[in-house]
Amino acid sequence: MMKTLREYIKEAEKKGVAIGHFNISNLEGLHGIYNAAKNLSASGGVNLPVVIGLSEGEEGAVGREEGVALVRALRERDNYPIFLNADHHHSFETVKKCIDSGFDTVIFDGTELSFEENIKISKECVDYAHKINKETGRDILVEGELGFIGSGSIIRDEIPEGAGVKTTPENAEKFVKMTGIDLFAPSVGSIHGLIRQGKPHTDPELIAQIKKVTGIPLVLHGGSGLTDEDFTNATKAGISMVHINTEIRVAYVEALKKSLIDNPEEVVPYKILQPAVEAIEKIVEARLKLFNHIK
Repeated sequence: MMKTLREYIKEAEKKGVAIGHFNISNLEGLHGIYNAAKNLSASGGVNLPVVIGLSEGEEGAVGREEGVALVRALRERDNYPIFLNADHHHSFETVKKCIDSGFDTVIFDGTELSFEENIKISKECVDYAHKINKETGRDILVEGELGFIGSGSIIRDEIPEGAGVKTTPENAEKFVKMTGIDLFAPSVGSIHGLIRQGKPHTDPELIAQIKKVTGIPLVLHGGSGLTDEDFTNATKAGISMVHINTEIRVAYVEALKKSLIDNPEEVVPYKILQPAVEAIEKIVEARLKLFNHIK
């Protein structure tokens, strides 16, 4: 019987590695991510768990139930640890729909709400997920976020106003205790999107402090644009899952543009799209190696 995502995260904590979380907007993205994970696992002899993310916008493009069916089909066909996350959902109602549809894990993003309102809705999501777990035997995880790190896959000239304010250990401890969340995403220096100037860096000392006071697995958002050293320091300090999105979106678009220019007469979509799939594979393989300390 396959281990649950919760069990894989616990293993990552013990090993001091991080599970890779990669978002998709279409089937090509899923193929690129899954091919990279499966090929890397085959060469190393151990299946590396991977999480596929669907934000509210991406969910609209792929389909909520369709996303569940696609990920479940790969997991069951290949007996491979691939899981689906409802990434950055902004209301209890959308989180509930994802839980009911069969997502493995969900994120309520209340980072632009007041501290009190963020706690209130996060706890509502936790209570519902845990109720469903008890009734069905599923093991849905709920992630909460505290601290605004910007939003969207935007290539910015500088860090956006209001973003990058770090989560304090005191607020982190209170938030986790009052919500009962399973996973916690604090603001520790990273920023969503890519920054041309003033590169963000993670704060490993803060990560370690938050890990100590919360006692639950920590998740790093806004991974695109960070250095390899940032990732290594973050996982050593206590990060157990890392989100990558903008980086693979940029690789996809650039490869697709080149494919269209290089093949002006080609009209077969899967031939035009193949270089974009391969570009995603390359990024994901490199990130999975880094997160899992594979040379």
